[in-house]
Amino acid sequence: MAHFSDYLEDKLINATLRGQDHTAPGVVYLALFTEDPTDAGTGQELTDSSYQRQDMAKGGAASEGWVSPSNGVTSNAKLIQFPPIADGTVVVTHYALFDAQTGGNMLYHAPLTTSKTMEVSDVVSFDIGALTLTLR
Repeated sequence: MAHFSDYLEDKLINATLRGQDHTAPGVVYLALFTEDPTDAGTGQELTDSSYQRQDMAKGGAASEGWVSPSNGVTSNAKLIQFPPIADGTVVVTHYALFDAQTGGNMLYHAPLTTSKTMEVSDVVSFDIGALTLTLR
């Protein structure tokens, strides 16, 4: 189950209960973490000279990057592949979705089903449907 970030929790409350507009990000980016990012976004994002957050849009359209939700569940609609690890061993434990490729606001975060120990030249990838977000 994905957790809402503090940022998104506040935006949703303001949009649904206080009548304030919220514009969804045009593109969402997948980030990898070596520890729990927490709702506050305080965890350690992966650091590696080849690492960059990955665009979740499919064919340039953000709406195509995720399967249409059903009962609060969606999953990625395209293969997501990060560049090979370049600097040394790293253990990836969590992922998060952001509204920007660098900086920006964290939207959701969740642990990986299984932590992944990555060595130099290893590639982190997620097949279609491998990332599932469940909102309850």
